[in-house]
Amino acid sequence: MRRLGLGAVAGVLAAATALGVGQLVAGLTGASGSPVVAVGELQIDFTPPWLKNFAITEFGADDKLVLVSGILVVLAIFAAVIGAAATRRMAYGMIGLGVFAVFGLTAAATRPTATVASLLPTLAATAAAVVVLRLLIPLVSPAAPAPRPAVTFDPVIAAEPARERPEPEDIEPEGPARRSFLAAGAATAGAAAAAGLAGRLLAERSSVASAQRSLRIPKPAVTTQTLTPGDSFDIPGLSPFVTSNASFYRVDTALVLPQVDPSNWQLRIHGMVDREITLTFDELLKRPLIEDYVTLCCVSNPVGGPYIGNAKWLGASLAAVLREAGIKAGADQLMCTSVDGFTSGTPVQTVMDGRDALLAVAMNGQPLPIAHGFPARMVVPGLYGYVSATKWVTDINVTTFAGNYAYWAQRGWSQQAPIKTECRIDVPGGQVRAGTTAVAGVAWAQHKGIEAVQVRVDQGPWQEARLAAVPDIDTWRQWVCGWDATPGQHVLEARATDKTGYTQTSVQAQPEPNGASGYPSVSVTVS
Repeated sequence: MRRLGLGAVAGVLAAATALGVGQLVAGLTGASGSPVVAVGELQIDFTPPWLKNFAITEFGADDKLVLVSGILVVLAIFAAVIGAAATRRMAYGMIGLGVFAVFGLTAAATRPTATVASLLPTLAATAAAVVVLRLLIPLVSPAAPAPRPAVTFDPVIAAEPARERPEPEDIEPEGPARRSFLAAGAATAGAAAAAGLAGRLLAERSSVASAQRSLRIPKPAVTTQTLTPGDSFDIPGLSPFVTSNASFYRVDTALVLPQVDPSNWQLRIHGMVDREITLTFDELLKRPLIEDYVTLCCVSNPVGGPYIGNAKWLGASLAAVLREAGIKAGADQLMCTSVDGFTSGTPVQTVMDGRDALLAVAMNGQPLPIAHGFPARMVVPGLYGYVSATKWVTDINVTTFAGNYAYWAQRGWSQQAPIKTECRIDVPGGQVRAGTTAVAGVAWAQHKGIEAVQVRVDQGPWQEARLAAVPDIDTWRQWVCGWDATPGQHVLEARATDKTGYTQTSVQAQPEPNGASGYPSVSVTVS
C-alpha cells in the first residue's frame, strides 16, 4: 500500500509539472492559455443554462475561480490514479497520460481562436508528465530480486513449513530508494513551481494594463446631463446612481482576460453591407464621441439580483458607423464577435432606432477596465448583455437571425432579449427597529423609463414610492417609500411600472431563456 501511495504522489507531481510547463509554454508562444484554461473554457461551452445560473447565483464573480479549482481537484485525483496504476505497469500510466493529452488537445483545438500554437502547451505538458513519471516510478518500484540459484533436494529442509515469500510487486521501497524518491520528488516540485511562475511572469509581460492606464480619452462631442442632488437619495445601503468600475458586475465566458493592445485593435464591419469598413482604435477615437448614462443588466440576474449596474459610458455612435457601411435590405442581426471568439446577436432595428448604441471606449470617466472590454466594447441600452454588450469586440457581421445563432442562442437562450421592467429592494436588511423605516431600491426599464414604483407589506395595499430624478430613460431609477414598521415578521414586496404603462408582472420565471420575472421580496424582522 505504501508503494501505491508513493505512486499516487508521483502522479500528482507529474500533473503539477505538466501544469507548470504548460503555463510556461503558453507564456512563451502567446497561446491563449494553459491546458487548464482550454479545458475550463470547453466546460463553459457545454454548461447547461440551469447550471450556469446556479454558478452565477451561488458564486458570483468567483464562479470562474470555483470552476478552475474544481478542474484542478479532478486533475489531481486522475493524476494520483495514473501514478498508482503506473507502479503496477508503466504502460497503464502512459495510457492515462494519453487520455490527458487527447482531452487537452481537443479542448485547445476547438477554441474559436485556436491556432497551431494553441496545441503546444498541452503537447509540452504531456511530454513533461511522461518524463516525470518515468523518472519517479522506478524509484517507487524497485527491481525484482534476481532468480534464486538452483539447489539440490534436501528432505530435512523440504519437511520444514513453507515460508511465504513476497511477490516482487509487493516489495516496499526500502530506505535508500525512498530517500531517492523524496529527493527526486522535491526537485520535481521545485521545477514545476519555477515553470509555473515563469509562465505567469511571461503572461504578465503581455498585459496591456500600462497601455490602459496611460490612454488619454478625448472629450465628448455630446455630453450627458450633469447629475443633481435629486438624482440620488442619500440612504445607507441603497445602490448609488452610478456604479463604480470596481463594483460593476462581471459575467462573461473568459477564464483569462483578453489582453488587447489598442495599437493592434481593429473592428471589421462586413456582411450585408454596401461597403466593408475596418476601424483602428485611433480612428475610433477621432470620431465624435457620445457620453451617456446607461444601465446594463445580465440575463442571468435573478429577481432582485445583483447583476446590474449603471455607468457613464463614452463611445462612438454604432448607428453612424453602420450607416457609413450601408445596411442592405433584409439584414436584421449584428453578429458581434469578441477577440476571444465569443459571439452575440444584436437586433439591427434596436441599434438604428435613435438610442445611444455605442462603441464604448471609456467608463465613468476612465478608459475601459480590461475586465470590461478594453479597449472597446458595445453598449446598447434596453437589451440584456448577452445580445448587446460584447466586450473586446473586433468583428461585426451584418446578417440575419434566420440560421445565424450567437453563442448563447445556440445554447437555448432567446435570440432577441429586451430587458424586462423590474425593480429591486436594497433596504431594509433582515432586522430593523420599530418605527418609521425607509424601504428603498432601484427600478429599471431601459429605453422605456420608470414611471412609478409601488411597495406593499404582507400583501396589503400597494403604496406609491417617491422616485429620484434621472438624466434619461436609459438608466435605472432610485425609489424610496416610508414604512411604519411594527414588531414582528414582515414580507416586503415591490413592483415597477414603466412609461409605456406596463407594470412588472408577479408571474415567477427563471432567467432562461429571456430573463427572470416576478416581484422582489425581502423578509424583515422588526423588534
